[in-house]
Amino acid sequence: MIRHRPYGSGHPYADSEDQRVPARPLDGESAELRVRAAASVTAVVCEWAVDGSTPVELPLTRGYAPTGAGTAGTAGAGGAVDGGHLAAAQARAARAVAGTWTVRTPALRAGHRYAYRFRAATATGATRSTRWFEVTAATWSDAGGKLEVTGADRIVPGSVRWLADGDGPLRARFELALAPDEHVVGFGERFDAVDQRGRALDAVVFEQYKAQGRHGRTYLPMPYALVTGGPASWGWHLRTSRRTWYDVGAARPGRIAVEAEVGRDGVLEVRFLGGPRPADVLRAFLDDTGRPAELPPWVFRLWASGNEWNTQERVLAELDRHREHDVPVGVLVIEAWSDESTFTAFRGARYEPSEEPHRLADYTFPADGPWPDPKGLVDELHRRDVKVLLWQIPLQKTRPHPRHQAAVDARQLVERGYGVREADGRPYRNRGWWFPLALMPDLSSQEVRDWWTAKRRYLVEEVGIDGFKTDGGEHAWGHDLRYADGRDGSAGNALFPVHYARAFGDLLRACGKAPVTFSRAGFAGSQPHGAFWAGDEDSTWAAFRASIRAGITASACGIVYWGWDLAGFSGPVPDAELYLRAAGAATFMPIMQYHSEFNHHRTPVRDRTPWNVAAQTGDERVVPVFGRLARLRERLVPYLAGQARAAVAGGAPLMRGLFFDHPDDPAIWRHPLQFKLGDALLVVPVTEPGVPEVPAYLPEGAWVDVWTGRGLTGGRTVTLPAPLDRPPVLCAAEHWSRLAPVFSEGAPP
Repeated sequence: MIRHRPYGSGHPYADSEDQRVPARPLDGESAELRVRAAASVTAVVCEWAVDGSTPVELPLTRGYAPTGAGTAGTAGAGGAVDGGHLAAAQARAARAVAGTWTVRTPALRAGHRYAYRFRAATATGATRSTRWFEVTAATWSDAGGKLEVTGADRIVPGSVRWLADGDGPLRARFELALAPDEHVVGFGERFDAVDQRGRALDAVVFEQYKAQGRHGRTYLPMPYALVTGGPASWGWHLRTSRRTWYDVGAARPGRIAVEAEVGRDGVLEVRFLGGPRPADVLRAFLDDTGRPAELPPWVFRLWASGNEWNTQERVLAELDRHREHDVPVGVLVIEAWSDESTFTAFRGARYEPSEEPHRLADYTFPADGPWPDPKGLVDELHRRDVKVLLWQIPLQKTRPHPRHQAAVDARQLVERGYGVREADGRPYRNRGWWFPLALMPDLSSQEVRDWWTAKRRYLVEEVGIDGFKTDGGEHAWGHDLRYADGRDGSAGNALFPVHYARAFGDLLRACGKAPVTFSRAGFAGSQPHGAFWAGDEDSTWAAFRASIRAGITASACGIVYWGWDLAGFSGPVPDAELYLRAAGAATFMPIMQYHSEFNHHRTPVRDRTPWNVAAQTGDERVVPVFGRLARLRERLVPYLAGQARAAVAGGAPLMRGLFFDHPDDPAIWRHPLQFKLGDALLVVPVTEPGVPEVPAYLPEGAWVDVWTGRGLTGGRTVTLPAPLDRPPVLCAAEHWSRLAPVFSEGAPP
């Protein structure tokens, strides 16, 4: 009948219709109190008390003006959502706003404790009251917590401040000096800029469905940054999994303001990292988080997938097309394989529900079903030298009401206490827009990780799959959730995707396979756990540019195996030029893969296969050019595997911004989308349409155009030809003799 949640849904960028705004008011601020009430409610009153005094009544009015983010890609009130799985969430948010009542409190003062509750009445005279809620005003001061600093202390004297309310510390804040010639890279995977100087940002795991570059949000944040361009490189790591914020010279040029949530103990650990070169700083950061694990060379071959490849027949037909057009594919990701209620059983399989994990023999696969012989399919793909990954989601769906095996799994999760919990002990129900109200296994627990992955073990041991696409991972909202490892939501939510990829990597290792997981969400500590891709994006030039920035920044934080849905996965198929430019760039990235979003099997088909793009665009160049790029990629595999091995061992990242190898060259920052692939290759992506040639900056040294063999001298900007079938790439001259055969079409892979 009436609901108030002081902290709302936990959405990090938007307020909800039933919360207190701001949730933690400062001294002198008033707060807007919102409640959501049933349609039968005719009046709502807030009983407001100060320091235990007799409550006064504050009447509420119906409706409110939405605040917070509410932008495309969120389910916050207001703003437009770009379809997909968010459309229904936007509709729910609009309905919720219609049932909201609000009141503004008097100004809150530090040192006082305020209590309030709500009383609702209906036309029949019935009344209902909420429980009492408490709030105190917070203030910033010079004391109240403790910074534990290791490394060379770079904190500006006198800049440390603490935010505390009546119950203890909430946040810490300090400043760092930033020299005029220094640039700041890091903070995890970032889509908006490589150099964050002049920007303000935060670090919180979030599913920004498309347009990440426009909104400055990310699936894969890290409380770490690398500063380079001065006499020596340096950086810092906030050893926390709580939310952090950064103003990198935006408000005050020459100063970096760092702010972080703290626990009630008020302790924040800050480690300053130093070294002559950026790779030394990154190496020190990875000492904290864990080093990447080396993956097998096959991950460097072309990855293929489409969200509508939902039958065995369709999968084999698409693989046949690759063979027909001489487009070598090394990895197939099958997303639409499962019943999508358990994510353990192939759709159409017949079996009895069980309390124990199933084996392959427990399933019957009808000959006329979508997957008549999963093991036979995987065996056939292996005969074709194609590895297979299956899609996963770390949730137990409850809508529609679970039946059959899903009901067993949901009951086990609840009865055994295996789920993430609300503060009152109830199982957490996903507050996000994707799979709403689903239960979430508490993967911070080894027991729960074992239980969750045991249900999938037959897929590896008996069906023979080679890895998992560990999609999702951003579903934990709320500062007061409870985890089995003792953390609350403010400290545990960011670690959920780390535990998730770890769980599936451990399963693969236990079955004698390499730990190949493919994730989009993560945090500091994700580096040792598999490969990553840049999440959901439209097929636009802007998304292309944003994805390159994401790859450069993710690698600067220690992510070795990274890729993206080349040319985007959502919306109408890209035009031929965007598709081939994106394919050309992806040929020289750690993971080369294409993928397409589910389109309800409507026509025209939106697969991102080269033949479908050719058919949709009418451009006959697409298939032959893509095929040449894919064959070149095959020949690059030994080089990529060797360079990845060096990166894993502590060297510079595989895909890296020019600042890693040339930190003292200020000219590189005028070309932020150029990057190195290993020690030898300099990649100049073509990210604008209608460009027959591009300017490229060549750092000091001798370079060779890989397509013509022409030698070029570095330390200057040159103009390079940019035909669609020959993306501008140069090779450091000292490596050319061994790499020259790779760029010959007739060379063996």
